[in-house]
Amino acid sequence: MTLSLDRSADAVDYPFNRPDDLELAPEYGEIRANSGLARVRLPFGEIGWLATRYDDVRTVLADPRFSRAVAADHDEPRMREGRQNSGILSMDPPDHTRLRTLVARAFTPRRIENLRPAAAAICADLVADMRSGAGPVDLVDRFALPLPVRVICALLGVPQRDQPLFRRWSDAALSTTSLSAAEFDASREEFRDYMRGLLAVKRADPADDLICALIDARDGDGGTDRLSEIELIDLCNGILVAGHETTASQIPNFILFLLAHDGRWRELHDHPELVAGAVEELMRLVPLGIGAGQARYALDDVELSGVRIRAGEPVLVSIASANRDPEAFDDPERYDPTRPRAGRGNAGHIGFGHGAHHCLGAALARVELQEALRALTGTFPDLTVEAVDWKSEMVVRGPRGMTVSL
Repeated sequence: MTLSLDRSADAVDYPFNRPDDLELAPEYGEIRANSGLARVRLPFGEIGWLATRYDDVRTVLADPRFSRAVAADHDEPRMREGRQNSGILSMDPPDHTRLRTLVARAFTPRRIENLRPAAAAICADLVADMRSGAGPVDLVDRFALPLPVRVICALLGVPQRDQPLFRRWSDAALSTTSLSAAEFDASREEFRDYMRGLLAVKRADPADDLICALIDARDGDGGTDRLSEIELIDLCNGILVAGHETTASQIPNFILFLLAHDGRWRELHDHPELVAGAVEELMRLVPLGIGAGQARYALDDVELSGVRIRAGEPVLVSIASANRDPEAFDDPERYDPTRPRAGRGNAGHIGFGHGAHHCLGAALARVELQEALRALTGTFPDLTVEAVDWKSEMVVRGPRGMTVSL
């Protein structure tokens, strides 16, 4: 049976999650148990649909009847005035397929796994630095932020002296209200100008890094499939943002979650073999964003949970809600680092997305998060959080500062 929800009814204000904790707002469970979809109003743009169920979210993310590129022609629902309307995340196939195929040739699993020793060494250096001082330390400033910046800059081949610039550009890209649209665009152009200069340096003096591999894809004998110069620059921007702020936020978020569940932090100290499974469960259970982003537009009339989505209407998806859907996961609120990853009642989490836009950096994020938890739980089994200063005006949520006793 097809439902026809009242489009004239007032939409609910969105996002639901608070920026100063890690809970998933109860509204998600209420919507999921009711129709599965709701009409929502974000701070900017038109009213859209919100999908909360696992199967619906996967459909919107993977079904070609939903378009990301069409959003550029609409006043898409969003949480900030500025718009990210360029780059691989704003494309549909075949343009998206062309870019992703070229990037995948450079962003290989082998290249990422080869970074694991370097990531572990960076973690060891940061842990040693934390231990060198007396009294409590800010874990975000001393560990969570420098780790992904150093790893992603090592991957890209960015000079160490320029790493602070990358942190500033990443913050700007994920800000919700602290930047006007003009300021957002100016920050993006500043990054692009820097990358043009760095690309010139890399072309003159090639090295074994991701930027040079992408340059090969840009300049090599690829015919019409080659990257354009601006596509290459915006790909580097996307890799920076995806590889920096998200991981820097999830490290303290994971720590807070584990410490809030009796014995789970010590469990990883005593059983480090559980770390990989712990990262998967934490990716499923810890909502990173304050709300859904990047609307997809229906190209045809589509049914989701019996509700008709009309052609031209935007749909946002809540990955966090989908990852707690009891139709997809047995006892979905329970943290279990040994949870099977397949079979009825044990669906694979979609914390890294799904479909064509599944996160290219998922393997890198896993390496960083695994090595971070191994280093921190292995070295500081009695770590205690003294104070948390939460971020505000950001798409992602997590501690801006987190004072810990070691």
